[in-house]
This record gives sequence, structure tokens and C-alpha cells, in this order.
Amino acid sequence: MPLIPEEPQIHESAQGPRATASTPRPVPGPRSAASPRPGRPGPGPARPAAPASHPHPGAGQPPAKRPENRSDQRTTPQLQLIPAPVDGALDAAEEALDLLLETGRAPGEILVLTTGDPHPWAAHELSFGEAAYWAQQDTGDDVFFADASAVERATTRPVVIVAVNGGDEETAARALPAAMARAGALLVVCGDPQRITALLGAGAGV
Repeated sequence: MPLIPEEPQIHESAQGPRATASTPRPVPGPRSAASPRPGRPGPGPARPAAPASHPHPGAGQPPAKRPENRSDQRTTPQLQLIPAPVDGALDAAEEALDLLLETGRAPGEILVLTTGDPHPWAAHELSFGEAAYWAQQDTGDDVFFADASAVERATTRPVVIVAVNGGDEETAARALPAAMARAGALLVVCGDPQRITALLGAGAGV
């Protein structure tokens, strides 16, 4: 019986498809300061990693340097109105926040208020208790999201964004003037322009 030499077996599993190794990953652009921002709720305890991420050049930021010292500037911030439907006001506020961060604003300079449903980050952090939630505002290291009904507890920041995304008229009417008083340099209001104008007028008369 003739002997057939054994041929080496080639395992082709090593030659599998290679294209699957590179999965495209979305990159949100040059937002190094915004990466720790709380806009997308994650694990609660992991958030205090923000203080080290302040290599913020500060170029073009002289007007934002502590306007609290001048009461006249603090009570008359620049007002910017962004038209949006009620169900799109929070998205418009998020876009305004992204733009501010990308153009150089530090996260700790921005306060975001909602008149209707709370921002997902606020709802997430409140699940750990109010003390821990408000303590994050006091550190001033990151964007802070709060309900407009609690605007009296909010501290002054250079920029305040208000999403008029529902809520009763009385709360919204009181929140807008209060937000303006807490905005050191800029107040951005996202919502229906006619309603916002009426609310500002009603709030001024309260």
C-alpha cells in the first residue's frame, strides 16, 4: 500500500474578513471642554472628573470674566431668542449649549433651565438625592441643569439658557425674569416667540 505523505493543514480562520475590524465612531468635533458635560446621563459617581478638563484657552473671553462684580451688567444681559415649538425647545437649548461650548464657553459658566419636563441629566442626578444634586452646582465645574420652578436656588452664571418646553404659565412667567437676573452676560430663551414675549411682559408685572 503506497504511503501518502501528510500535507500540512492550513487553518483559514486567520484569513477571515478584515473590513469588520474598523467600525466608524462618531466624533463630535473639537469639544474637549464639553466632553464631561452632563448632557447625556451616565453613571452618577463618575462625573467629578471634570475639573481637570479646563485647559480652556480663554481667548476671546474677556467679557465673561466675572460680571457679578458689576450689578448693572448682571441685571441687563444680552437677550437672544431662539424660536422653537414646545416639544422642540429642549433640543434647541441643547444645540445652543453645544454651540456655546464649541465657541469657547467653559461648561461651568452655563446654567440650563427647563419650564416643563426636566432635562434627562437633572432627572438622573436627582435620583441620587437633592443634596448631591445641588452640590454639583456649588462646585461650578460643569453645565448645571435645573427646573425653572427652582430658579431661586440657582446661582448666577455668565450664561443662562431657558427651554420653554411646557409647564404652567405662572412658573414660566416667574422663571424668565429670574433667569435674566441670574445671567451675567447672556440669556438664551428657546421656545415660541409670542409666548416668550407675553411671559416676559407678565413676569415684569408680577
